[in-house]
Amino acid sequence: MLSIVRRKVFDGSFTAAALGQSLQRIRPAIAAARSYSSAIKEMTVRDALNSALDEEMSADPKVFLMGEEVGEYQGAYKISKGLLEKYGPERVLDTPITEAGFTGIGVGAAYYGLRPVVEFMTFNFSMQAIDHIINSAAKSNYMSAGQISVPIVFRGPNGAAAGVGAQHSHCYAAWYAACPGLKVLAPYSSEDARGLLKAAIRDPDPVVFLENELLYGESFPVSAEALDSSFCLPIGKAKIEKEGKDVTITAFSKMVGLALKAAEILAKEGISAEIINLRSIRPLDRATINASVRKTNRLVTVEEGFPQHGVGAEICTSVIEESFGYLDAPVERIAGADVPMPYAANLERSAVPQIEDIVRAAKRACYRAVPMAATA
Repeated sequence: MLSIVRRKVFDGSFTAAALGQSLQRIRPAIAAARSYSSAIKEMTVRDALNSALDEEMSADPKVFLMGEEVGEYQGAYKISKGLLEKYGPERVLDTPITEAGFTGIGVGAAYYGLRPVVEFMTFNFSMQAIDHIINSAAKSNYMSAGQISVPIVFRGPNGAAAGVGAQHSHCYAAWYAACPGLKVLAPYSSEDARGLLKAAIRDPDPVVFLENELLYGESFPVSAEALDSSFCLPIGKAKIEKEGKDVTITAFSKMVGLALKAAEILAKEGISAEIINLRSIRPLDRATINASVRKTNRLVTVEEGFPQHGVGAEICTSVIEESFGYLDAPVERIAGADVPMPYAANLERSAVPQIEDIVRAAKRACYRAVPMAATA
């Protein structure tokens, strides 16, 4: 259209009035095209992880992936789809069902300067390999006085899924976060997944990367910046997903989504909740958490792991140690039930935090447990 107008203007066959009418017609089309090109794209967490692996393997020939069914089957959850065809069996290694064996091989490869990404079909199976993760990977840099780096990533789904019973539903965030020498990350969104996995692969230290099976198929907006191959998120830095002034709610992984939905409900009742997506469990971004609590004067922690010695317990301790004088209410912890995960669907739902649990805790912290209408 623009080219037609341009030709008619230059050959003198277009009047000023006609030119104005034509420009009025084409301006909306130009505006629509601009908004379309700058629109934020959506991406599933599965595709975000796949693209991060692909880009890091392309950028660094030392990066390779190993685990059960990561090659021919393209991953139990299709995270490694297309990677075997692109990089070959030397860099996408299908292993036997022996976590202790292939994890030990991965740690040994990291000792010699390679950058293995070890996939566990579920982090429950990492218990078979915990000696290599803790005693071989996490402690070697310290025990060698910094002479040995162990650039390895242990990744896979963590925590509760749906109907898979106690032996496949455990959250290991607190377990691994208790160990010096490890870095522990837990993404929520697609942007988290891309940026944090890239950071984990590039890091010189062992990283435990805790994904969530129920989030793999979830789609999230992804900025143009996050789609760039150089994109990387800092390890040890939380993200404020939603600003608020009445109560701070911390969460990680799938629980961030529940906290955001709880915040919507609380907003309708006049409570402004600030939601912190931890992203990094170790190191923990204590500064962001404490700064938020000093603003809101209240704290609710949310996690799906067991309550005793949990991530929430550590956050509460940090706030009590650093910001106790700012608290206007007792801290609230929301966690999974202190029992092995039940198999029955109704009991399983009772064993993991729900949106209504977060809402009730926030209202207790704000002394709004009883509806205002009932007190009038």
